[in-house]
Amino acid sequence: MSRREIAREDPDHEFAIRQARESDVEHVVRFTRDTWGDRHGDYLPDVFDEMVAGDGPDQRTLVVDVDDGDDVAGVLQCVMLSDTEAWAQAMRVNPDYRGRNLSPELSRAAFRWARDRGAVVCRNMVFSWNVAGLGQSRSVGFGPMTEFRWLQPDPDADADPALDVVGDPDAAWAYWTASDAREHLRGLAMDDEESWACSELTRADLRNAADRDGLFVVADGGTRAMSALAYTYDRETDDGETVTWGIYHVAGWDDTEALDALTDAVARDAAERGIDETRILIPEGVRWVSDAAAARTPVSDEPDFVLAADLTDDSLY
Repeated sequence: MSRREIAREDPDHEFAIRQARESDVEHVVRFTRDTWGDRHGDYLPDVFDEMVAGDGPDQRTLVVDVDDGDDVAGVLQCVMLSDTEAWAQAMRVNPDYRGRNLSPELSRAAFRWARDRGAVVCRNMVFSWNVAGLGQSRSVGFGPMTEFRWLQPDPDADADPALDVVGDPDAAWAYWTASDAREHLRGLAMDDEESWACSELTRADLRNAADRDGLFVVADGGTRAMSALAYTYDRETDDGETVTWGIYHVAGWDDTEALDALTDAVARDAAERGIDETRILIPEGVRWVSDAAAARTPVSDEPDFVLAADLTDDSLY
């Protein structure tokens, strides 16, 4: 992507949008080190070097360059999740340069990059408590799409589902396509390649999970619940310990009895895989969250929001 000058009216600095490079890492680490310090901190200082190194045909990390490499005023990464779906993440603006209308230009550059590769939609995820991030997303063209929480059953090698659980991808697909969970989530689930991204769940995703023995379908008098393993990853804690996380595409169920059997199946499988912590995407809503509470299954305290931009809308650019 060629350099694109922005904020020409600023008398003190010259800004340009370009692809990130290794020399940007120290600048980005510096201005993101204290982001959300009152919450859980920012992940960017730990992974930005990997993000830059991982750029390729389906991924582009963009920065707002300040004075030809003297500093970085903002960052945003865009990833192609499928032939038509793009995902925007890691949007940050350096506090030293806020108020200069940088984030809209950065978002428009990401939209153009994704549209040039065939994407018709670009989505992002924002914590529900991040009011500033929600406002920024809406201001650049993202509209509200859906909301979800994490179901977090504890791994348990002794868990014993009270109902039959099978690994039938066709049954799982039929259940998913007719479920209220799919309707609420607009077809989205956790992507199985890009971490912390949501894409449309496909029949192939379920077949791939079944091939890895990671598909769980509660079948008792018909299909009553389903979930599927998307991926696992390891993260080192501040104490130097390695924690293995298991991320599951999504879960849907008919009632608390079916949910009990589903979470027991996941808990047992997680223990067998050596997973320490689980996260299963579920719809945000009183029915799903209260079902989890009634089934005594841990659930995250707050929802996350997914927003989407229609890249066929020329006004975004």
